[in-house]
Amino acid sequence: MGRVVVEVMPKPEILDPQGKAVVGALPRLGFTHFTSVRQGKRFELEVDGPVTPEILAAAQEAAVKVLSNPVIEDVVRVADIEADAAATITSEGLA
Repeated sequence: MGRVVVEVMPKPEILDPQGKAVVGALPRLGFTHFTSVRQGKRFELEVDGPVTPEILAAAQEAAVKVLSNPVIEDVVRVADIEADAAATITSEGLA
């Protein structure tokens, strides 16, 4: 069984009221390092079998046609979760 992650964010020119609310709350909670927040959406799509290039292409198409609103959102990431995690571990020198 494989899993694909799809991440969608508001386009830069679109107002993000949720992000503004979060960035306003952070300093009140002691988190003073952050100057901006954009809130997006994350989807995890499960498939039978391994994640192949064809599966990733289908996930990209679904992301553009169904999971996002292309007028106000960008699909910023479509990736095999397991391969992505392995790459992160390797790049951090943990593998």
